[in-house]
Amino acid sequence: MLSDTMLTRRGALTALAASAAALTLSACGSASKGTSGKVITYWLWDSLQQPAYQECADRFREKTGITVKISQIGWDDYWTKLTAGFIAGTAPDCFTDHIQKFAQFTDLDVLLPLDEQEAWSGVDESAFQDGLIDLWKGEDGHQYGCPKDWDTEAIFYNKEMVKEAGLTDEDITSMEWNPDDGGTFEKVLARLTVDRNGNRGDEEGFDPNHVKVYGLGIQDSGSADGQTQWSPFTASAGDWYYTDKKTWGTHYRYDDKAFQQTLDWYFGLVDKGFLNPNGAFSDATSTDIQLGSKSIAMAVHGAWMFNTFANLDLDVGIAPTPVGPNGTSQSLFNGLGDSVVKASPNAKEAAQWVSFLGTQEAQDIVASYGIVFPAITASTEKAKTVFEKTGLPTEPFTKHVEDGTTFFFPLTYFGADVKAIMTPAIEDVWANRVPASTLTEYNDQVNLLFDTSTHD
Repeated sequence: MLSDTMLTRRGALTALAASAAALTLSACGSASKGTSGKVITYWLWDSLQQPAYQECADRFREKTGITVKISQIGWDDYWTKLTAGFIAGTAPDCFTDHIQKFAQFTDLDVLLPLDEQEAWSGVDESAFQDGLIDLWKGEDGHQYGCPKDWDTEAIFYNKEMVKEAGLTDEDITSMEWNPDDGGTFEKVLARLTVDRNGNRGDEEGFDPNHVKVYGLGIQDSGSADGQTQWSPFTASAGDWYYTDKKTWGTHYRYDDKAFQQTLDWYFGLVDKGFLNPNGAFSDATSTDIQLGSKSIAMAVHGAWMFNTFANLDLDVGIAPTPVGPNGTSQSLFNGLGDSVVKASPNAKEAAQWVSFLGTQEAQDIVASYGIVFPAITASTEKAKTVFEKTGLPTEPFTKHVEDGTTFFFPLTYFGADVKAIMTPAIEDVWANRVPASTLTEYNDQVNLLFDTSTHD
């Protein structure tokens, strides 16, 4: 049971300090600020995007005379070092932000309101894909992040395995599901699953306990959001969403019956042998590796992995997520943003840089690298052309945005706490096959945070 002690901003900072202190020294070495105010520091975690943003920085320097020093820090260390920097005063001037962390940072009052900066007047907010600009607004209505890109999810699959199973690409692209019998999606999974004796999942003698090729693969249980695991199914089951509001919700819905029924069906695929159980692969074996080693036939993943899957040594296909009981194919719609550190001595110049990254000029540069879909609609079109040079379609990703069949990553306070509570609970449904109804108790703990804690 959670403590009744009220959580405050000071308490949160104290807790963050305890977890981040060990990395404070290394964080100090990552930030460098010029005394002239003409050198600013910018952090990102994706090494594949660094060349694109270096070209943006070069263009920015030509236009303004301001030099941007870019540091790439791997995801596992990025947030701890950033938090250490907030505490020690060694944070970068600006950084790539994530919705999962955004609410906490606005609560801690460490982000600069971009809409109060002169440079922001040069950003055309109407140019972004619908919804992205609002995703980076705080509960107070201020703009604390500039949209930089977006992603949705689709199904990557082994076309050779599909052909060998007697299926067609159309069978994959037209899949539908339901929690009662799994629909055509489950029939496809059964056909693609093969045990060690060569029996398929829909054939007599199939052994679900000794599987050679799983129809569907996952790396983990999906934590509290299930982005590349169960979220396309829970979102298309009915009208379920993580919380009571699109953004800044205060009541989570992991106790919803339709949600729990969907998870019981989804992780029940493990019992049938169609989905890999916990332990079938190492924790480090991502689904692109699973597909590349021909251990699985399909995987749900995001647009940011487009080129990784495209470069696998096999014939890869991409299909939309299956249509669910509510008649739609759904995808989580996530987007990264750039934020400026409020305490930065170079806040004015950092705001200029972040605002520049919110222009079509900069996002066209990013689009030319074909690594992400930029947040600006016109730049997205340019990125599609580059992506499709691989011979693979972008429509399974872009159609969600065009049709409005998307839902946001949960944006609420206490994000880290929600994750800490729900991750082991959902892991238990996958690993130990406990019923999803057990999530109700954990959902009550999550909602208790909002009832008994404060972020003022």
